[in-house]
Amino acid sequence: MKANLKVLVAFLILNIAFGCSSKTENKKEVKEPIREMTAAKILGNPDYLAISYGGYREKSREKQPTIPQLKEDLKLMHAMGIRILRTYNVQPKLPHASNILEAISQLKKEDSSFEMYVMLGVWIDCLNAWTGKVPNHEIESDQNEGEIERAVALANKYPDIVKVIAVGNEAMIRWATSYFVRPNVILKWVNHLQNLKKDGKLSKDLWVTCSDDFASWGGGDPDYRVKELEDIIKAVDYVSMHTYAYHNSHYNPEFWKVPSHEKGLSDIEKIDQAMLRALNFAKTQYKEVSDYVKSIDSTKTIHIGETGWATISSGHYGIHGSRATDEYKQGLYYKQLRDWTNKEGISCFYFEAFDEQWKDAHNSKGSENHFGLFTLKGKAKYPIWDLVDKGDFKGLKRNGNAIIKTYQGDEEALMNDVLVPDTEYHR
Repeated sequence: MKANLKVLVAFLILNIAFGCSSKTENKKEVKEPIREMTAAKILGNPDYLAISYGGYREKSREKQPTIPQLKEDLKLMHAMGIRILRTYNVQPKLPHASNILEAISQLKKEDSSFEMYVMLGVWIDCLNAWTGKVPNHEIESDQNEGEIERAVALANKYPDIVKVIAVGNEAMIRWATSYFVRPNVILKWVNHLQNLKKDGKLSKDLWVTCSDDFASWGGGDPDYRVKELEDIIKAVDYVSMHTYAYHNSHYNPEFWKVPSHEKGLSDIEKIDQAMLRALNFAKTQYKEVSDYVKSIDSTKTIHIGETGWATISSGHYGIHGSRATDEYKQGLYYKQLRDWTNKEGISCFYFEAFDEQWKDAHNSKGSENHFGLFTLKGKAKYPIWDLVDKGDFKGLKRNGNAIIKTYQGDEEALMNDVLVPDTEYHR
């Protein structure tokens, strides 16, 4: 009996231990349910930082970045805290956006904690845009319908990733002389997408907007304040506006020049004050858009679809121009924009994540090539040096290169390239 009792006790102990172990193993397998995120929950949420993204590495977009290259970039942006990124077109010969969506999908399958969403851009043109013929701004391009169809297909294929469709990029601003369209074209396609939502052919949670210059949203020239714009404001789910103090340092330099009462300041104080004025320039344009939009539809929120600061310029913004260009100023602008927009619940699709050299392929020092927070080879520019220090990019690479700081992290060397705004330059 004693022997049998010992066997029975041992058996019970093993069963209890096995049961506990099984429960522990089962408990480890239970994963937190993935939150269903919508545009309404993402936009304006400081835990979901936004950025504009182009992954092109070459001087021509004909050479598309590969899925592995896109995944490298996505991991870097994720490490920065980016959770929603903006693309610009879904043109058939440029599968960049669809490849980004596929890369995100793969990363989510590989790592359940990977979270990234997309504001999918649709490129809108007028008739004869980019053809060598005279653009006809009164008639839209035939290609617009195909852009919309491809965007709808991608939104339905990746509903867990695509949370916003943006109809057009600076498509209504008249200085975009190569391709701009009248507001009735944007209104037509915004209404089309909204009707697809009503008919159940797009997710009801998908938000629709257009992303355009602050003036196109009625924040500047009153000539833009037409009936069709009012209808667009009522039709979109939110307003996506662009603001560029950087470009205006040349085209509208009054805010940028050192005022007479600051001429006695040190060079660094003059620079810091200029960057505060740049921040206030963006805030003013935001308020001007907000005031007009709210006068049309008080329920509409306004987010920033683009703003940024270049780090190299051989032209208007360099040493012979407004002298707005360097990494120190970019760092101040980036931090100030993030602080302001996060505090106010404004999403800011900062332009942009990585330098791209196709935009001004014949001028390596053209400012349009140098808006990135990372260089082409993956060096972290001054605005994100602190993330390198914290080890956020540990183990991550771009094109085989580990992520290190520009200037080898030498702030004194960086400051040697910083330009003081010139009060006497000529446009």
